[in-house]
Amino acid sequence: MTAQLIADVEKPKKAQKRKIEELGEEFGYLQRKCREFGIPVLIVVEGWSAAGKGSMINKIIQPLDPRGFKVTCIASPSRDEQLRPFLWRFWRRTPSAERMAIFDRSWYRNLLDEVVEGNLKEEELENAYADIRSFERQLRDSGTVIFKFFLSISKKEQFERLQTLRNNPNTSWRVDDGVLARHYKYEEYKEAARDMFKETDVEDGVHWQEVDTKKFLSATVKILESLVGLLRNKVEKRKSGIKFERNIPADPLPHFRNAPSLAKTDTSLSLDKEEYREKLSIRQKRIHSLHNELYRLRIPMVIVYEGWDAAGKGGNIRRLTEEMDPRGYEVIPVSAPNDVEKAHHYLWRFWTEFPKSGHLTIFDRSWYGRVLVERVEGFCEKNDWKQAFREINEMEENFHNYGTALVKFWVHIDKDEQLKRFEARKENQSKQWKLHEEDWRNRERWELYEEAVEEMFLRTHTSFAPWNIIEGNCKRFARIKAMDVVIKTIENKISEKAL
Repeated sequence: MTAQLIADVEKPKKAQKRKIEELGEEFGYLQRKCREFGIPVLIVVEGWSAAGKGSMINKIIQPLDPRGFKVTCIASPSRDEQLRPFLWRFWRRTPSAERMAIFDRSWYRNLLDEVVEGNLKEEELENAYADIRSFERQLRDSGTVIFKFFLSISKKEQFERLQTLRNNPNTSWRVDDGVLARHYKYEEYKEAARDMFKETDVEDGVHWQEVDTKKFLSATVKILESLVGLLRNKVEKRKSGIKFERNIPADPLPHFRNAPSLAKTDTSLSLDKEEYREKLSIRQKRIHSLHNELYRLRIPMVIVYEGWDAAGKGGNIRRLTEEMDPRGYEVIPVSAPNDVEKAHHYLWRFWTEFPKSGHLTIFDRSWYGRVLVERVEGFCEKNDWKQAFREINEMEENFHNYGTALVKFWVHIDKDEQLKRFEARKENQSKQWKLHEEDWRNRERWELYEEAVEEMFLRTHTSFAPWNIIEGNCKRFARIKAMDVVIKTIENKISEKAL
């Protein structure tokens, strides 16, 4: 090649490198502004083996402040991760406000492997895609900016790159049997990827960008232009006072006509002491046995306790767990979110507490705070709590699809009974710590909370996670009824497992 031809080839390369440098400077500036405005950023880099994912990630992070991002390489799930829903490990790694998370592979990689290997039934695949769409939309609706890049090369190009890697002693370890197996099934993976794009590139959602990396410099320019373009738009809107755009559901809010109602609840139901002691012993023994069966069959269980202040949730939980193996359950008391929790999606702190298969988690108050306390006290906007009905149903359906035994209790007492218990706590020094000014203030808003509870039932009483109202004026009756519901739920789940 003549010197003139070499110079002609080098010109566009120099222009591309200069463009990359300019885009990188702006990308670094936008990272700082995203931190300033509390905009979380999630960058997903998927693609073919040897397509240059590591090199591309390295290129785009060079201009960034390393204190403001984290790169996570997603390998096959660990044993601990296998014992939870497949999105659990990704929820835990979602970025907080002011942070950027970069995933080298993601929730899509293992799904593609499962599809190509034929390990998923049609219904399981549909559920997985539905869960992913919900996951990405929920993050986006909470303000997270998501990018999804798929780095592409031809089969021939991949073969040549893999050969180069194998012939180099320093890189041969990267070409393992799994990488070769995927190469030999290139066409199957290509078809599965096309279906993946179709299923998860939804209108008004997070779009895939397929980037040919045979020419690495031009691919880098394309990716940086995409990153800079969208982040510039988000930052400019934030400067002008627009916090973020919500994907407000166009469909009507969920509505379950068979939902229970507080107005139809008989709080006079009671149980005498002698009958209570007899029933308590029988049920605790049964729960002890069923708790062991949950572990043996690797069935996760989640129990949600909601209810009025002083309704007796704590005492109910104590009797329920009294004969359980303490190594197999955990009680999570839920209060106002701390600063770390506030910096994430409101469901993040509940996802992170999901139990391992075979274990039980009891939430003393829960994610329903979004549509109760936060709604009534004005801690979130109307669109936020309305949107939460769909998001909560989606999360609980995800748990259900994983095989979780899910129970939801509302422990109900009437207003007069609550006042009696408040007064008793005030007079009893050993129980005064249970009574706060907040309890009295909440009582003044009884009607507003009652309205919120009724709508909560109406919007979230699904077939896979129905509500159970526990008549709580008589604590003995409430404890036995709650145990009966738990026993029946576990027995039904064990029967399903046997089929």
